Amino acid sequence: MNHTFRSRLLLAACCALGFHAAPAWGENWPQWRGPRTDGRSLESPVATTWSKTDNVRWRAEMPGQGGATPIVWGDRLFVTSADGDDLVLISLNTSDGKELWRRKVTSGNQDARAGEGNSASPSPSTDGQHVWVFFSTGVLACFDFDGKEIWKTDLNERFGKIDIQFGMASTPILDGDHLYLQLIHGPMTRGDDARTGKVVKLDKLTGATVWEVDRPTDADFECKHSYASPFVYSAAGQRFLVVHGADCTTGHSLESGQELWRFAELNGPSKVNTQPHDPTFRFVSSPAVGDGFVIIPTAKGGPTVAIDVNASLAGLVTGESEATRWFIAQTPDVSIPVIHDGLVYLLHKDGKLQCVELATGKEVYFERTHSSQHRVSPLVADGKIYFCGKDGVCTVVKAGRQFEILASNDLGESITASPIVANGTLYIRSYDAVYAIRP
Repeated sequence: MNHTFRSRLLLAACCALGFHAAPAWGENWPQWRGPRTDGRSLESPVATTWSKTDNVRWRAEMPGQGGATPIVWGDRLFVTSADGDDLVLISLNTSDGKELWRRKVTSGNQDARAGEGNSASPSPSTDGQHVWVFFSTGVLACFDFDGKEIWKTDLNERFGKIDIQFGMASTPILDGDHLYLQLIHGPMTRGDDARTGKVVKLDKLTGATVWEVDRPTDADFECKHSYASPFVYSAAGQRFLVVHGADCTTGHSLESGQELWRFAELNGPSKVNTQPHDPTFRFVSSPAVGDGFVIIPTAKGGPTVAIDVNASLAGLVTGESEATRWFIAQTPDVSIPVIHDGLVYLLHKDGKLQCVELATGKEVYFERTHSSQHRVSPLVADGKIYFCGKDGVCTVVKAGRQFEILASNDLGESITASPIVANGTLYIRSYDAVYAIRP
């Protein structure tokens, strides 16, 4: 019996028994910003409309507040949360939302800012066998899928006490056998003793340090603080770590941590930022990587800059460099930009969605969606852009040059975690619960 005929018989048997075969396009969402770390999913169809009950497959109550985006691998969803003073990792079954296990990782939860975040802000990551979690307290841990602790470490003890105004919200990036972290922080004082952050590479199975490098800057006061996350750029034979914070964006060798390039004109005055230097300027949004570009958001009144990784990207990069393709005056203060089909989408904190051409930075549209504070990063899936306001209203916009709101869905619960898609299901985590949504 040939393979094709066997496959047809199996499919017919599954249909006859009422089984639902996994769709061929299904994919996991293993870490912050997804399987390609770019905020995009290849899945279709994905639900466009929902309510607290319509198209909701299940709703799982959370023990407390958390802004961490969930991750999914197969039939497992992992999410971190506050539980009173404790900080916990929770595993849910994706078929029905039932809790499989809950582990206290550490304690000492603190609200980062009134109603905006807490120590359960960094997102977990997984390779399908292990789960890594980091909390703003500085505790980093590894668990297996059964909830057994593999290792745990306190980064305060290893790399210096974390000193950042609203908590270390940066999410480590998982790449191959390693975790990469950026620890950019420091006391809000002047002086050479407080002008250095660190970039760190760890072995994922042991937590051992592979390398740690200093990242000096001239940043002062609150500029020393970064809430952004590192990302690995990987395309067309190029691979490097992108680190964002303390007035600059840098590229680093994955092998040694050596700084390869630095864009250092982000806090004015400069060609890309004509505003006066702002001592309260600090990065929250992270760069978007992909399609030959690194899109660099900044903060408050700062710019967004696009650099071409296929140009002469080495050493000091400025607004005059060949690699600098364009810059615009507006920047998303919190949300990470997303690149899709030759366009860049930038979600601003006030709910306005800006679309510009990837190649030129030319504005395509700049439209208001929903008048609420927005702290999530957009998801692109099924030809649509998904994002939620802090008040619980989730907007779905048609991807492309023509601005069109397809739906506005109100869950009525505060949301600061970004929406994700895995294996045909849209997942949204509010302060109160995790929702699984399917059309």
